[in-house]
Formats: sequence, C-alpha cells, structure tokens
Amino acid sequence: YAFRDHFIEVPFDLSDVLFIATANTLDTIPRPLLDRMEVIELTSYTREEKFQIAKKHLYPKQLKRHGLTAAKAKLADGALYALIDNYTREAGVRQLEREIASLLRKAAKRIVSGEEKKVVVDNDNIVSILGPRKFRPELISPHDEIGLVNGLAWTSVGGELLQVEIAVMDGTGKLELTGSLGDVMKESAQTALTWVRSVAFVKYAVPEDYFETHDIHIHIPEGAVPKDGPSAGITMAAAMLSAVTERLVSAKTAMTGEITLRGHVLMIGGLKEKLLAARMAHIEKVLVPERNRPDVEELSKEITKGMEIVYVKEMEEVIREAFVPV
Repeated sequence: YAFRDHFIEVPFDLSDVLFIATANTLDTIPRPLLDRMEVIELTSYTREEKFQIAKKHLYPKQLKRHGLTAAKAKLADGALYALIDNYTREAGVRQLEREIASLLRKAAKRIVSGEEKKVVVDNDNIVSILGPRKFRPELISPHDEIGLVNGLAWTSVGGELLQVEIAVMDGTGKLELTGSLGDVMKESAQTALTWVRSVAFVKYAVPEDYFETHDIHIHIPEGAVPKDGPSAGITMAAAMLSAVTERLVSAKTAMTGEITLRGHVLMIGGLKEKLLAARMAHIEKVLVPERNRPDVEELSKEITKGMEIVYVKEMEEVIREAFVPV
C-alpha cells in the first residue's frame, strides 16, 4: 500500500498484482532478477503442432484480416508444411504467421488485379508466389566416415544438427579449434582429448608417442555462427577417437551429452528440441545420457517415432553404438 512508482510518481497498490514476462532464453536475464522469478518453461512446438495451429487459427485469422474467404484464397496442407519446413526456422509460430500473411497479400493482389479469380497455394506453386525456399532440411553424410560425427545442439529457435569434423596430421601435439566455439565447448574439447589419450594406447593399440607427433584439428561448420554449451563432449570425443583409430562412424547416428575425464556421460538440457532436429534430419539412432531417460519418457510419441533412442552412461557404450563394426 505504500509503494510509490519513481517513474511516474504515482502511488500504486501492487500487493495483488502479478507481473508476467516472456523471454526466448534465460541466459540474458540478470541473475539477481532471475532469482526473484518463478520460471515456467515452454518448449518448442513440434512440426505437427505448428501445422495444426496454422490451419485452425493463423490461416483463418489472416484470411479475415485480408478481406478474403477460403473460397477465394486457399492454402493447401502441403503449402502449410512447406512454410514450416522451408520458410521458417523458429521455436514458436510468429514468423509462420508473417509468411501466411505474405502469401495471402500476394493472393489478394492477384485477385484484385484480375489475374486470377481464385488462388490455391500448394507445395508445387508456393515458390512462384513466395520466392525461393529459404531453408533446406539438415543433410547428413550419405555414407559412414572417419572423424565425422553428428551432434545435436539447442538454440533459441529450436534444435540443430551439429556435425563435428576431426582432422589428424603430422605435427607436435597441438589441438586446433575452429568454428566460433565458446569457452564451454573449448573446455569440452580439452576434456574429450584427455579421455581419448587415456584410452587410446591401452584399449585401441594406438602408439604411445602418437599424440606427441600429431596435431588434431576440431572444426564445427558454419564458422560465423557462435556455438557454446555443455552437450558436445561425447560427440567430440567419439570423432577424435574415430580419427585417431581410423574407425568409421555411422552416418545415421547422432548423439548429445557431456563427458568427464573418466569417460562418464553427463545429462544435458533441451532434449525435445534436439530430438526434433534429429527427426528432421532422418537420423535413425540417437544416443542420449542415461540420466535424461525421464525427459524422453515425457515426450510425445510423435517426436521419437521411427528413432531408436539408446541410453548411455559411459563413453565405451557410445563407441560401441556409434562406430561401424570392423
């Protein structure tokens, strides 16, 4: 009752007021403020959820706003899926609504100008109306390779496939990191290298002086995009061991998890988004930390359908599942 707003200098009783704020990520919220908030996490929509929202809500809403009817401008199901897959990349549906509005504006223009009496947009003609497709599905390597492993990353706009490439060459034992990696990922790379060195000679018959006479280069493509987070440790370790031992890694397997010096696999966050990214890339097997089992069990079958989820506790299990049998 005694609160006084110092901006407009008017007393307000805020004892019964609830403030609601939204954010795409918690990382940019000052810690003292975050400690005073109750956080409710709303995860990304699935592809099918976006489709249903667009069909039942966004499309009718934009039809009304543009003075059109479904008889004059129709968006086929194929067009809505094309908008979701090829014209937007987001966790929510804001951009999807903008693209639907853009389509209907162009349709209204054609009708008003007399070019067409009715516009039907489908997957075949959407490019001629909206322009070239902006996004393509993530592509995995068409064949198994040495030193190339599919990782999974969380971003503020959903999950992404993160391919880790390793090259080994004669040198003096240096570790080179490229791809705009943050401090956490750099530390994960160092930890992964230490684990690989600790097991390479004992378990994989790698010469004892191998790491003194070779340099290791770790690269994660799209170097202009900053990358960080504690979930690429096992991916980098598997790629390193593959390059050092010249063992093939399955191209249809992806993984996420952090690694310790002893080779233990630690739990990670953003699992729903990561599995959605794996599904979009047609990954067949995903390696997930054992401690994340409850998170997977909470997900809908739509997300995990058609994928084999393998729970791992140790790096040895990761290697066994990811490497192609000799």
